[in-house]
Amino acid sequence: MRVIGTADTLEDLKLRLNRDGVALAARVVPEEALAPLREEFDRVMAMDGGRAGARSPLDASGPFRALADTSMRDIAVAVLGASAFVVRSLLFDKRAGANWDVTWHRDSTIAVREKREADGYGPCSIKAGVWHVRPPARVLAKMLTARLHLDDCDESNGALLVVPASHRGSPDLNMPVDHGECRRQAVYCPVQAGGVLLIRPLILHASRKSINSARRRRVLHLEFAAEALECGLRWANA
Repeated sequence: MRVIGTADTLEDLKLRLNRDGVALAARVVPEEALAPLREEFDRVMAMDGGRAGARSPLDASGPFRALADTSMRDIAVAVLGASAFVVRSLLFDKRAGANWDVTWHRDSTIAVREKREADGYGPCSIKAGVWHVRPPARVLAKMLTARLHLDDCDESNGALLVVPASHRGSPDLNMPVDHGECRRQAVYCPVQAGGVLLIRPLILHASRKSINSARRRRVLHLEFAAEALECGLRWANA
C-alpha cells in the first residue's frame, strides 16, 4: 500500500495539506526530548484513569501546553495564519489492553462551551461533560488537526489511513461512507517518533488495531482553528 511522504518545508507542507488533506512534518520534537514527554504522557493518562485516551491534557500538563503554544502552533500558523489557536486537545494510547479499530469517517463535530441553537449547527451531544455539535462543513474546512507521535508508528501499530484529497469540495456530512472505495484508495501514514501528522478534519480517515502488542502508539492530538464561531457559539477550549 502507498505511504505519504514527508514535507521538506512549511510551504511544501501547506501545499500538501491543501492538495491532499494530509502532510507529515518529521522531527518536530528532537529525540532527546521524547523520553520526558512519554513520562508526562503516562502521568496525565494515569490521572485520567489510565484508559485508552484523555481529554484536555493541556489543562493538566505544562510541557504539553508549551508544545501547543510553540512548535505545534508554529505549524498551525503556517497553514491557518497568525490567529491560529488550539480548540481541542486529546491523548490517544493504542496498546495491549487498549486496542481498537476506527472505521472510515470524517471528523465532523467540534467541542463548544454550551448548547445553543444556531443555523446550520446540530445535532448536539455531550461527551465527558463537554458539549459537541456538528458545524457546517465550511467551519471544519478551515481547521487543522496536528498529531504529535511519541512512538514510531507504522502498519503494525495503528498508523492512520487516509483517502487523499477527500476533503476537497463540499463533502456532504450526511452521506454514507463507501468503505470499499476508501479501502481501494487508502494511503498509510507512518510516522517516526517526534514527527507530526497533519490532516484536514474533512479528509476520510481510519485506523486498524495494532497487531504488535509490544509497541505502543502514544499521540498528542491537537485541533486548531483561526476564527471565532458564529451565532454566539464559543469553542470549548479556546
